Amino acid sequence: MTPKDKNSAIAAGLIILGFGFAMYFLPKLVLWIGEFSPLLATAIGSLILLSFFMIFWLRARYQRRHKDDI
Repeated sequence: MTPKDKNSAIAAGLIILGFGFAMYFLPKLVLWIGEFSPLLATAIGSLILLSFFMIFWLRARYQRRHKDDI
């Protein structure tokens, strides 16, 4: 395994652990925000869920652009 592969694996692992932690608290957060505004709770919950996919999409774009730097 090359150092670049190790760094990629570590980064992916940290992203997944971070979002796993966020997803653990997401229901409580959405219910708490929902007491004030159900629309805002929906928006916050959706943004948190979509950000998981957006981070990997942005990371893939970055890697495609910098594939010549290997």
